[in-house]
Order: sequence, then structure tokens, then C-alpha cells
Amino acid sequence: MNGTLVTEFLIVGFSEMPHLQVPLLISFLCLYMAAVSGNLLIMVTISASPSLHTPMYFFLVNLAVVDILCTSTILPKLLDSMVGQRTISYGGCMTQLFFFTWSLGAELLLFSAMAYDRFVAICCPLHYSAWMGPRVCAFLAGLVWAISLTNTSVHTSLMLRLPFCSSNVIEHFFCEIPPLLKLSCAPTQLNEAMAFAADVFLAVGNFSVTMISYGCIVASILRIRSAEGKRRAFSTCSAHLIVVSMYYSTVIYTYIRPSSSYSLNKDKVVSVIYTSVAPTLNPLIYTLRNKDVKVALRRLLSCC
Repeated sequence: MNGTLVTEFLIVGFSEMPHLQVPLLISFLCLYMAAVSGNLLIMVTISASPSLHTPMYFFLVNLAVVDILCTSTILPKLLDSMVGQRTISYGGCMTQLFFFTWSLGAELLLFSAMAYDRFVAICCPLHYSAWMGPRVCAFLAGLVWAISLTNTSVHTSLMLRLPFCSSNVIEHFFCEIPPLLKLSCAPTQLNEAMAFAADVFLAVGNFSVTMISYGCIVASILRIRSAEGKRRAFSTCSAHLIVVSMYYSTVIYTYIRPSSSYSLNKDKVVSVIYTSVAPTLNPLIYTLRNKDVKVALRRLLSCC
């Protein structure tokens, strides 16, 4: 197959497990509905509640936008492929790659911004209003979206220059960098080097920043005299750390390896975590366990 003749790709998805098609279809449909409705509810609740117009919730709204972007880029096409149409056009595949990589980079950067916000709030409370003012928050959010947009533009441009001539069968459930590189009949060293560099900066680097921030937060919590205060603080931090660690570890695992080591079944399971599970859990972990959000949500629902 000549590289210039590739007009569509065949997505394998989960077709090798026909006995699980119905349970998987129901599961992904529920995950998508929960992710979109949960994140939309959080956005509306925060926007409609002046008491929640603080830096922490400003970043949570951005996170909700990213999660909706991620799931809406991946899951509708996955559901469509499970009930019939398993092909995706070349342009559709590159578009999916662009928006997914954009949401992935933005989420990784947002976790660092949110960790920094919590670090300033807990460790430097007297400087919080100055260090996390509206202009600073807007600048950090703009930086998150700009860096992630630059990152996805580079990766998508590099992918567009590659010919695909050995096969058009994507051994995955969406268009992602590793399985696409495996299909190219041209050298992919530059693509792999850029993916590795992006993973080191966006995943490993931001994970380190997040862990350092939470390390300082834990040290501050340990100085709290109230046992109840310690329990509540550790409960919140531990939940955040579980989600962050799960997200960062799966992304690092996927992108820091060469494309030749891509494994069909194992890597698809890992990808499900950061494309479907994490966006669904984020509203529950970050906001619905929060007393202020619960009060605002009850007030919003009572007005409807």
C-alpha cells in the first residue's frame, strides 16, 4: 500500500473480545455520560456560585473543560466503532490525535497549577491573595493552554509528514502516537524523540513539581495541632494524590517507551485509565467530596 493512498484507518478497538462487546459498550457509554454530565455540572455549579469564584475552583473549571474535550474526542468514536463503523478517515484520525494530545498535555499541566495553588494556600496563606490573584490565575491558565497547544501542534505536524504503507490497521481503540508510529514505513526516530522529550517535560517534570508541592503540604499538615484538621487535610490530599499518581504513571508508561514495544492488550487497558476513568473520577475526587461544592450544588438544584 503506497503511503499517498491511505485515506482511512481500521480501528481494532476491542473486537478481539466479541464476548465482551455488550458489557464494554454499556461500560464506555456510562463512563462517557458520567464524565460529561459530572464535569458540566461542576462547571455550572462553580459559575453560578460567587462563593466558589476562587483560584482553586477556577482551575477546576479548566480541568472540567479538558476532561470533556478528552472524552468527547475519544469515546463517541469508540462507541460508534463498537456498533458498526470501525474505520476512521485519515483526516479524522489526525484530528482525533490533535485534540486528544492537546487535552492530555493540558491536564498534566493543570495538575501542577492546582498543586501550586494548594501549596500557596496551605504553606504561604499570608501571600495567597498576592501570589494567586486573578491576573496570575489567568496567566497560568493561558500558559497551560498555550503550551499544550504548541505540544500537540508539533506532534500532529510530525505525524502528518509520515507515510503509512505497511498497514492501515490501528491496534488500539483510537488514534494515539505509539500505535500510529508502529504503522509508518518511514523512520520515526524524530517522532519518538519528540514524544520522549514531551513526556519528560509534561509528565515526569510536572509529576515531580506536583509531588514536591504535596510534600510541602504534608509537612505543613503535620504541624496542625488538631487531630480532626489533620484527618480532613490528609483525606483530601490522599484522594488527589491517588488520581494524580494514576494519571501520571499511565501516561509516562505509554509515551516514554519506543513504539516497537507497544503491546496490544496491555496498552489499551492503560489508555482506558487516562482517557475514560480519570475524567469520570475527577469531578468526584476534586469537588463532590468538597463541602462548599455540595452546599452550592444543593442551592443550585433547589432553584431549578
